[in-house]
Amino acid sequence: MPGRGRLIALEGIDGCGKSTQARALSAALGAQLTFEPGATPVGARLRQLLLAPDAPAVSARAEALLMAADRAEHVDQVVAPALAAGSWVVSDRYAASTVAYQGYGRGLDPGELARLVAWASAGVSADLSVLVDVEVEVAAARLAAVTGAQGAPDRLEVLGPEFAARVRRGFLAQAEAEPERWVVVDGTEEVAALTARLVAVVRERLGDPAAAGR
Repeated sequence: MPGRGRLIALEGIDGCGKSTQARALSAALGAQLTFEPGATPVGARLRQLLLAPDAPAVSARAEALLMAADRAEHVDQVVAPALAAGSWVVSDRYAASTVAYQGYGRGLDPGELARLVAWASAGVSADLSVLVDVEVEVAAARLAAVTGAQGAPDRLEVLGPEFAARVRRGFLAQAEAEPERWVVVDGTEEVAALTARLVAVVRERLGDPAAAGR
């Protein structure tokens, strides 16, 4: 029987490039790719409530609880079974996003949110969190280019540079607090070079998925 797999979370503000790197990293490692919010049937409906531009407004606490519900279902249906089977998982967002967005961004207590996150995830934490960090102005320019081609931005993407700056500070604070569980990389680095750097970091920190039985 294989041992427990490893969970790698890609984190960062909207427009940082983490989704591109999550796809590339999962392919390079032969890992299962997933995302939050919305990776399960229940989560897809919650994502509409959370992010759709025409969805009804929700309070900050309700938003945090909806995010927690999405994560509980995600862990139960996707993440925990994959890890138990020995698979490595790369998630485009995970627990740190709740603390950054609903905590630092919305102004809720980060400590309370951390406890909510731990309960919702049944204690399943990322073995390595990767912060793909860029300046707010860089992320905003990228988002403008993407939304111009793909349609309206979601409800969190339109909250402006001050909100994005608070969220970024939230990610950086978490990374600084637990350097053994985080790595911070420059999201403006060329895509392929950054992927290669991340593969090297993962192998250094967690080992080689192939050697672990994949």
